[in-house]
Amino acid sequence: MSTDNTTDASTETESKCGASEAGSASESASEVETDTTSKCGASASSSTETSPDTGDDTASKCGASSSSGSSSSSSSSSCGASSSSGSSDEEEVGATVDDFDAEPGRLIAVGLGPGQPEGMTARARSALMDAEHIVGYTTYVELLPDEITEGADDIYNTPMCGEVSRTEEAIDRALAGNDVAIIGSGDPNVYALAGLALEIIESKGATATMLDFDVVPGVPAAQSCAARVGAPLVNDTVSISLSDHLTDMPTIESRLHAAAKEGFTITIYNPWSRKRRDNYEKCCEILLEHRDPETPVGVVHAAGREDEQVEIVELGELPELGETDLVDMTTTLLVGNEDTYVWDDRMVTPRGYETKYDY
Repeated sequence: MSTDNTTDASTETESKCGASEAGSASESASEVETDTTSKCGASASSSTETSPDTGDDTASKCGASSSSGSSSSSSSSSCGASSSSGSSDEEEVGATVDDFDAEPGRLIAVGLGPGQPEGMTARARSALMDAEHIVGYTTYVELLPDEITEGADDIYNTPMCGEVSRTEEAIDRALAGNDVAIIGSGDPNVYALAGLALEIIESKGATATMLDFDVVPGVPAAQSCAARVGAPLVNDTVSISLSDHLTDMPTIESRLHAAAKEGFTITIYNPWSRKRRDNYEKCCEILLEHRDPETPVGVVHAAGREDEQVEIVELGELPELGETDLVDMTTTLLVGNEDTYVWDDRMVTPRGYETKYDY
């Protein structure tokens, strides 16, 4: 899924907590959270108060990140979420399973797909219609159809970079007895929060079985963007994110070398940002080291949004595109392999049928 916001104020769209959830999502860093008060009713609710300076009612009452007793808003850190240590670089789990007296509810991670209502699966829509509480990144919440938001008892959202805090919020609400859906664009298992949810559940001393934890898949950016340029991913393929917030750059470079020298098509997530130009440049250098400069590359900017742009270029042209508006954090790159070609303005990666059948 790709989301848009191409104003100067939102050019830097990377989360300091890691890659965007679907690999190509963005939001203005200056967006102000408007309604993030937790209503789950956990016993640890007295540790955090509303900020007297701002009046923002953004403090969690679920026991999430509340161990410091701070009077500051839970959206005050650089990641859009509070940390019990007072550090803007780390987020620590607050309440544990022992802080909740209620019979646990249910937690489900739901993938919204490309972003348009029609791109959501029937199962995802049904799961969200049944959820009492919905938790998610502000931009993703805004993508939900009115029938879903109006049917929920409560909706909790945080700006970019609140991954850990909002995931914990969702878990705490479920531990307090609510049926909760935590949402993300694309698929919950692609640079998203399904794994983080399980890690935090474990750290709280709870179990996935206790919360009847489930994952509802969605169409990830690789597939939705590939559909816009033809059929580039028909054979063996890999996905690599250029965000080095959670994976160091030497590891990313090693993976690029390994994928580029083999016959994989490659989907590149999070290719470029204002603070991270070198990664994109290094990626282009590695790809060109192993592949012909004429290799087709699909470039899909802001898929499914009003400012969507789709181009098919040659690999040799990719470095100069880093200086254009076409490549940013809302862009997904689809790099062909040695067999990929362009026909009728569409990328085609043969599956191998031509070696066994006449057609």
